[in-house]
Amino acid sequence: MTTSSYAELVASLSSEDIRSQWPEITPLKKISGIPRSSGSEITSVSSRDTEIFDGHDEEQIRLMEELCIVLDNDDKPVGAGTKKLCHLMENINGGLLHRAFSVFLFNEDGKLLLQQRADEKITFPAMWTNTCCSHPLCVPKELGVDDDSDSGAINRLDVAIKGAKFAAQRKLDHELGIAYADTPVENFTYLTRIHYKSASGDESSRWGEHEIDYILILKTKNDIKINANYNEVKDYKYVDAQELKDMFQDKSLVFTPWFKLICQDFLFKWWGNLDNLEQFQDDKIHRLL
Repeated sequence: MTTSSYAELVASLSSEDIRSQWPEITPLKKISGIPRSSGSEITSVSSRDTEIFDGHDEEQIRLMEELCIVLDNDDKPVGAGTKKLCHLMENINGGLLHRAFSVFLFNEDGKLLLQQRADEKITFPAMWTNTCCSHPLCVPKELGVDDDSDSGAINRLDVAIKGAKFAAQRKLDHELGIAYADTPVENFTYLTRIHYKSASGDESSRWGEHEIDYILILKTKNDIKINANYNEVKDYKYVDAQELKDMFQDKSLVFTPWFKLICQDFLFKWWGNLDNLEQFQDDKIHRLL
């Protein structure tokens, strides 16, 4: 399938089409009471799941039951789908799309914190990437809504941004052990959204990503403490812009596809204007399919 025909496929899918094609998706009207994950136990996986997850880390398998926010092409939530459902290429190739965020954490010296994903990761293992990349959960807080929200709030960009910031704070703690006190949600700057698709590895991979990714910048002190979760993060380092460009020239290093896309199109312009990021904010979805 060509890039243009795939983009047309994704754009053609209505909320009803998506729920019909993937009946495992929990409708939005039921999200208020659902947990962070589907609640499935590793011991109860099907024989097909046993084959899919063969050889993978048990903690990472468990995390595949987290509930992502399934979207239509316009970034409107459709319902909750497991991380497994959203990351299987057979579903991605059918047009299934979910919400993500990418955090770029800069210290006072203007250096960017990179992480290398753990070998245990099911998708994109051992690849270098930006500070933290993950998914808001399909729960009210990370959708950005609460009991006082009106019925249309869930489709508003400002509401979705709020939810993505809460998710980013949670995952910075989970992956890198960065304390919530060092990542107050009001300190995140939202810039834009990118829409991309990529297999994890070569095109024969059964896993991949198809996301609308919320880009968040966080500026912190030099002395924040990192206590990395080595089931999530293999390594981490602060780099300046030239050091990152040098890393890209090192053929022994592999980078996540979303990080490369963001670097090619956006990052170095942002990096030179960390005190004036508002000029780069927009309400667009940059289609990088």
